[in-house]
Amino acid sequence: MEYPPLAELVQGKWPQDVLDRAKELQEHIGSIGAYSHSKGVPFIRKSVAKFIEERDGFPSDPEDIFLTAGASAGVSLILNTLITPNVTGVLIPIPQYPLYTATLAQYSGVALPYHLSEPNGWSTSLEEIETAVAKAEKEGIVPRALVVINPGNPTGAILDKKTMAEVVRLCEKHSLVLLADEVYQANLHRPDTHPFHSFKQVVRELQSPVPLFSFHSISKGVKGECGRRGGYFECTNISDEVRALLYKMASVTLCPPVSGQIALDCLVRPPRPGQPSYEQYKKETDTIHAALRHRTQLMAQRLNSLPGVSCVDSPGALYLYPKIELPDKAIEEAQRQGKSPDTLYALELLEETGICVVPGSGFGQKDGEHHYRLTCLCPGVEEYVSALENFHKKFVAKYGGL
Repeated sequence: MEYPPLAELVQGKWPQDVLDRAKELQEHIGSIGAYSHSKGVPFIRKSVAKFIEERDGFPSDPEDIFLTAGASAGVSLILNTLITPNVTGVLIPIPQYPLYTATLAQYSGVALPYHLSEPNGWSTSLEEIETAVAKAEKEGIVPRALVVINPGNPTGAILDKKTMAEVVRLCEKHSLVLLADEVYQANLHRPDTHPFHSFKQVVRELQSPVPLFSFHSISKGVKGECGRRGGYFECTNISDEVRALLYKMASVTLCPPVSGQIALDCLVRPPRPGQPSYEQYKKETDTIHAALRHRTQLMAQRLNSLPGVSCVDSPGALYLYPKIELPDKAIEEAQRQGKSPDTLYALELLEETGICVVPGSGFGQKDGEHHYRLTCLCPGVEEYVSALENFHKKFVAKYGGL
């Protein structure tokens, strides 16, 4: 797509379905150096709609789909549309991906935190959400939307359909717009026991009128094409007037990156059985999933064997979020340095081992608790988990033990 004459040079050397796909896209797009439709190339939006239909078993309209510069651009657009400054509240899971609190701050919205239940595998608590809604209303804040990250970031938790249905009914009860961040839907470590279900599927099965925006991205899954900036959101139960407003706002940025749109087409339209590229695609994809599954389970097992560490064995996404108990002297030293205790831990870990983790204070946690997020992406897991184990033991001993 970047250099169309290449197709002639590799004829007979590259799989024919690759060349056929490029030719098909060129016919629908033309030059990728030109603007596309502001909602994204119509042909690719049709491919996204077909992907959603096959995933959920319910129709999807390409006109309900907006291609975006990554899922985060879609989240920003929707929050900008929803928020009345200093009045509108958006319910955010804690711990949460900081995109949401940062974007709310940018548009002067109010973050309404609801805590996930760590003892129950970071499950979503309806009681926590109800408590957050009541607290907001008491303080004069209007709750307008509920964010659910499924599978979770940083927790890796996956919602079951019963909980999802309860969330949908709660949104109906409180007239909340549901924002479903589903970018890790392909990152499933135990799909037989912890499958992914989309909120679109649940909303349609319940015949619910709840307004829903669903987000997906090329940054996650097995693609990891995060620098290309590609994603989409789908509108479900959204009025024509609101969709028209979203189209107008999307047009301000002219169009999503076209190379990202092409990567999205690859995501939603992978090689099929019988096509020349399928065997290689399946082998590479299965290998990536198996590696992530192995690394996640091994790290969780080893972390749970450490003194003062407990870790939910994540069934999805790309992370673990262990809870760490820290010695009193470590907490005092962090206070002396003007840092949170888990930041002190993370910085010392980085300096001693080169392992970079994100302190739990960056995602939100209950008072007095300490966590960090560790990615499961890197090869050589045995080596760096051993280094992490050695560091933790030295850190605890350095500050006087637990």
